Amino acid sequence: MQKKTKSKEKWSAEVTQHSDALDLEANIFESDDPKKIARSLKKSAESSDRRKSGPYRSAMSMLTFYINRAGKNLHEDQKKVLEKAKDELRAIFGRAPQVKQ
Repeated sequence: MQKKTKSKEKWSAEVTQHSDALDLEANIFESDDPKKIARSLKKSAESSDRRKSGPYRSAMSMLTFYINRAGKNLHEDQKKVLEKAKDELRAIFGRAPQVKQ
């Protein structure tokens, strides 16, 4: 069996950096400002002509994808920032806040 040059664990970073749907601001998911993350995702989603769904759904999907793919490697503090960014994204798109149970 031939060894692959890229690790399977790196494919999500490749998707985040070279998305077919959104042109993301460099290192945006590393920001500690949820509003900045949400504004950046909104801008990217609204300016994209390659996305397959609406701007809100594309932006939220990319954020959720990043959170899910980072998994255990995502520091708890940064995960909290990204979860708050979801709330900010909902707010700037005029969507109802998610009901937490």
